[in-house]
Amino acid sequence: MSTLVGWHVDVEFTEDGHRTSAAALVRLGDGSEVRARGYAMRHPSDPEQLRVGEEIAGARALMDIASQMLQKAHAEIDQASGHHSHPLNR
Repeated sequence: MSTLVGWHVDVEFTEDGHRTSAAALVRLGDGSEVRARGYAMRHPSDPEQLRVGEEIAGARALMDIASQMLQKAHAEIDQASGHHSHPLNR
């Protein structure tokens, strides 16, 4: 029997001149939340492309969330097993 599980992900962006900020939030099935921020800076001589800044800032925020989730998962494995787990770096 399979069970459907989902996560809710929100990413919001703020543009301020040549700086883009992304605030990311993931709500996990256990009710916990993981939050992170990411930033991108456009060089003044580069053309204005808001979408590119959002993609970079958003990706950085989501990479931070991924790292936090791996740490959370390994802490849970360690607690349940009584052994130190070894995360794979991929």
